[in-house]
Amino acid sequence: MADHSDRTPNIPGQRQERPAHHHDQDQDLNVPPPPALEEKRPQLAAVREWWDHAWETGGFLHDHWEDLRRAPALGWHGMANWVKAALGLAGICAAIILLDGATDALADRTHRLLTVVPRVQVGADTSNSVFAVVDQPIRSYIAAHSASLPISASTVYTVWQLVGLFGLVGGFLRSSGARLTWTAWGTASIAMVYSTTPADGRTITTGLAVLAWTAASAVALRGLTLRPSLFIHNAAPAIEIRPQVHVPTPAAPPAEDAPDNVHPLQKR
Repeated sequence: MADHSDRTPNIPGQRQERPAHHHDQDQDLNVPPPPALEEKRPQLAAVREWWDHAWETGGFLHDHWEDLRRAPALGWHGMANWVKAALGLAGICAAIILLDGATDALADRTHRLLTVVPRVQVGADTSNSVFAVVDQPIRSYIAAHSASLPISASTVYTVWQLVGLFGLVGGFLRSSGARLTWTAWGTASIAMVYSTTPADGRTITTGLAVLAWTAASAVALRGLTLRPSLFIHNAAPAIEIRPQVHVPTPAAPPAEDAPDNVHPLQKR
């Protein structure tokens, strides 16, 4: 009997409280998962799907990889246009990088080459050679008129020599631009000689400069003539024969209209 009295009866309608640990489990089930996990999984799946589709036959990555793989065998004319554009752009970038580095080095080398001439040679040559008769006035003119320039007189004199050498060699190779340069260089040289030489020797010095420049022009202006070139074309005119063109033969007049004094020739 004691066992029956210890049991708690189940009364309908009576509110019973659940244990605390069951209530916490219900709350954990109702809480949604963090949004980062929900968003990360669909993004990775989409990227994986795009990657697999791109490498399939006809996909974006598959077609471009085939263009690259077949480019060496197809050559420049047969490869894809986008491969040509990429190679051309890479070549232009490489050329720009090389030119950017070579420009500074070339400018430095040119500056050292132009300034290697001793300054005492300009306007202070005491040589008594025949070449000095023409060269001395030119050096004196350059030394007197290059004081306000940002470069030295020796640099100007070296540039003047290089321009003359360019005109001489280029004219010998029959370059029109080099021949024009040679003509302007000779005219300027003669003008400097005439302007710098004292009055008592100006005529002889200028005449020697003209003769020296004319003798050198035989090399620089070789093959150049002042005679007009005449081109005579002696080829016979082409005669075109068209067999499909037929000239109709005039029809003979009727017998009634023929005169009586016209008789055909008869062989006897």
